[in-house]
Formats: sequence, structure tokens, C-alpha cells
Amino acid sequence: MLGLFVLAAACAPATPAPESPSVASAAPSSSSMKVPPIVQTGALVLRSRAQEVPAERIQTKEMRDLVATMIATMRAAPGVGLAAPQIGIPLRVVVLEDREDLLKNLTPEERRERERSPFPTRVFFNPVLTPVGEDRAMFFEGCLSVKGFVGLVDRSLEVEVSGLDEKAQPQTWRVRGWPARILQHEVDHLDGTLYIDRMKTRSFATAEHAKAVYNGKSIADIRKMLGL
Repeated sequence: MLGLFVLAAACAPATPAPESPSVASAAPSSSSMKVPPIVQTGALVLRSRAQEVPAERIQTKEMRDLVATMIATMRAAPGVGLAAPQIGIPLRVVVLEDREDLLKNLTPEERRERERSPFPTRVFFNPVLTPVGEDRAMFFEGCLSVKGFVGLVDRSLEVEVSGLDEKAQPQTWRVRGWPARILQHEVDHLDGTLYIDRMKTRSFATAEHAKAVYNGKSIADIRKMLGL
């Protein structure tokens, strides 16, 4: 899951797809259900490849409950994405969303730099992610499975992801900016990879220190400060 500090370093989707009514209804508010704890780094479930979910299993009550729990856990954190291994379930399932209330502390300039705007809840079973083009971007990322820390991560600016939705129907989403970063972060979780494996190690810091030192600065300025 991408943590809160990352929300200060964001991007924007291509044309967002409309929110699926079944996704919205599947996820009670985080205040109405008990959410599981976020698994922390060191747990083997975060370092193993998650298993595909057979299409015929996706519409079972078990999977509906899993999706609802994941969405509620993501919102309770609060975060913008969650992979099933982060709640101890070794399955290839991710959920993600970015809401306007999570962007309220960003200036218009920060939104533009990070290409960020809200998008509705998306659910992917068995996602397959492909980078689009050669353009890349570097921003801070955090993860609630590495609680309290952040680091600069270089990722593809645009990606295409294909998989199955919560109704076991094929779907493809081509997107750039911050949603593309969220997708890469969450799909990494399904392969046992954490952002700390990809980050610029010179930038690794506690979220508290990073906010104090870097808030309000452009990524170009931050990279210069760090000699990157």
C-alpha cells in the first residue's frame, strides 16, 4: 500500500473509468467493519510471488469478502492502493483509488508536477502490467508495510494493465502519472517486491524527516539536494 507521504508526490490518470456499483457496494466504510492489520516487512508473504486466482473463484463470497476487506483496509489506513499479500493473503489481487480529499494539501503546481487527479475504485485480479514508452518519473513513495519511512523511486510514467475485474470480466487500463505509479507499486507486491528494493537509497528517510526537509520543494530540487 502506498502511504500518506506519497500522496504529497502524485500524478494523474488518463480517462478514468466509471466506478463499478458492485465495487462501491462491496466495500462498507472502514468505520463499519473491523479491518485486519497491515503485514510488515520481514513477513515472508511480502517476499513471495502471490498465486493467480482462478476465474471461476472470483465471484465467490470468499473473494467478494476479500475485496470488501481490502477496500476498507485501504481507506482506513488511509492509502491509495492495497495488495492482498499486505493483509496476509497470498493471492494476485489489488485495489486502488485516489479521492479528492486525499489531494487537498497539494498545491496546483504540485498536482501538475505529479500529474495527479482523483480516480474511482478499481479492482484487478491477476493483473499483468506493461510499461508504455520510455518516459520515467521519480517521486517519493512510502508503504504501510514499511511503516514510517519513504524513499525516491524511479518508475515508468505510463503503463497498461490487464486482468479481471470483480465480476471476472477482462479489463485493460492504460494510464499515466500517479495511477501508473500506484499500479506499479501494488503489482510489485504480488511479485514479492517492495519499494525499498527499487528506491534511491540516498533518499531513504523517516516520513517525519522527509516532510520537514522536502515539503514544498520540487523533485528536481530534492534530487539536487541529495546529489541524485
